[in-house]
Amino acid sequence: MKRWLKLCSAVGVALSMQACAWVPPMLGGTAGYGDPQHNPLIVSSQNAIHALADGMARHELGDAPVLVATVVNVNQLSRSAPLGRTLSELYASQLSRLGFNVKELKLRGDVFIQEGTGELLLSREIRNIADTHKASAVLVGTYAQARQNVYISIKLVRTGDSRIVRSYDYALPYEADIQKLLVGN
Repeated sequence: MKRWLKLCSAVGVALSMQACAWVPPMLGGTAGYGDPQHNPLIVSSQNAIHALADGMARHELGDAPVLVATVVNVNQLSRSAPLGRTLSELYASQLSRLGFNVKELKLRGDVFIQEGTGELLLSREIRNIADTHKASAVLVGTYAQARQNVYISIKLVRTGDSRIVRSYDYALPYEADIQKLLVGN
């Protein structure tokens, strides 16, 4: 009986020591989220910024900062979902990696379409913020949800005259992660 008790105690101690050494996979970076280099949302947003900046002469924007507005719903330009905010963060990160002078601001992305013309204009609020920070351009964008895809359009707009310097359009498959980011928490 004593021998049995000692064996159980030893096994118990060994198991408890092993439990202390265990680290959940999530903390180790392998929680099933996949390699960020292969995540469709991350890769497509990086590709979009690369395409937007491809062939762009550095002097086009000078050293002045670029602001990134929240990507908004094309049907409700004053509203966004977590998808729009996430895209904006990814765009800002990639612009910074490419050497752009990105100013960290949380812009609502209030862009609007002038009735009857479809012309993209910067809102007075964003224009004032851009002036305050002496920004040369603002990256704005819209998304539209469809049955199988979410269509995204981004534009680099010069603040002085609202001229679209560069633009890029792409689509994301309407899969589970994207659906979740469109509806929020």
